[in-house]
Amino acid sequence: MTAAPATPTTTPDAIAAVERDHLLPLYAKRDLALVRGEGAYLYGADGRRYLDAMSNYGVAVLGHADPEYAAALADQLATLTTGHQSFGSDVRAQLLEAIARIAPEGLTRSFLSNSGAEAIEAGLKLARLATGRPKVIAFKRAYHGRTLGALAATADPKYRAPFEPLGLKVVHLPFDDAGALVAAVDDQTAAVILEPVQGEAGIYPASDALLRVAREATRAQGALLIADEVQSGFRTGAPWAMSASGVAPDVICTAKALANGFPIGLTLTTEAVSATIQPGSHGSTFGGNPLACRAALVTLQILESRGLYARAARFGTDLVTRIEGLRSPKIRAVRGRGMMIGIDLKERVTPTLKGLQQRGVLALPAGNLTLRLLPPLIWEETQADELLTAMGQVLG
Repeated sequence: MTAAPATPTTTPDAIAAVERDHLLPLYAKRDLALVRGEGAYLYGADGRRYLDAMSNYGVAVLGHADPEYAAALADQLATLTTGHQSFGSDVRAQLLEAIARIAPEGLTRSFLSNSGAEAIEAGLKLARLATGRPKVIAFKRAYHGRTLGALAATADPKYRAPFEPLGLKVVHLPFDDAGALVAAVDDQTAAVILEPVQGEAGIYPASDALLRVAREATRAQGALLIADEVQSGFRTGAPWAMSASGVAPDVICTAKALANGFPIGLTLTTEAVSATIQPGSHGSTFGGNPLACRAALVTLQILESRGLYARAARFGTDLVTRIEGLRSPKIRAVRGRGMMIGIDLKERVTPTLKGLQQRGVLALPAGNLTLRLLPPLIWEETQADELLTAMGQVLG
């Protein structure tokens, strides 16, 4: 008997059926299959164009199918894609030099991995190795990832509860409570981990005062200060959101935007921490491979050559002002740092997300009541106008 031909997975319904039948049910699926991107826009399997105001949770800072980026990756694909870090690599060496040029003062050592969660895991392990201590201090509303160590540092019970007890001892404090932080850091503390801008929580920047207290308290007790810049890195007007405070941490972890969406993670640390690390105590088969390094290298070059850091700061400030100018009765508050914007609503965010998608705009939630915008840094006024028009229609 001749087998029936497989149904082509090119229509929205066919794509949805295959994913429904074969993927683990881990995601709240949207009624949309994306098949192509160009600049600030994504295209569905139905042929419709969508304005990208989410950049896949903040990764596509250069937008989609950037010609310079695509050409660099194609060249590397035709040259060498994989290579373990026990061997040297010309493109890895170039990336490390580029990272060194933008690293905060004193952060001279890099570990390359494949994701934000891996970058956080490495940072937590470095803190345990460097201090020999068991305790980590984190903050409520924080999100650090879903692997077990990163999950322990993440406060929200909806992520943690199914997997408890978790092996890492973590104390969660109220965000921006400097007094509680000083009281909690002691001689058993390995590290304080914090996001300079809490992303998943709804775009809440840490105050400069909290960051300075965190630096002083950890230094006084011999603990490390870890900055989680997985989401805020390269998006707020400078390579690092932490830099605006004048505080230099002992460890920075980043990932999302570093290679414009190509999987990579980076953990930066100091010579003092590096001196405590023994060969073989951590590693990664795929981390630092030539293809990922080339993707990160060309991304950093484009961010600098096209002035996208300054553009993000300027454009983000203007966008917040324009959103506030809508004077929507459904908007409670608007917060932003560069191209990270949180809009608190007076009602659940899901209807607003659906309404925007129906009008050709893709955005994100941050909890149940906050609309989150993480656009590519290449947006022009045309894209801002499209967003504001759709928001005005949806939010009245």
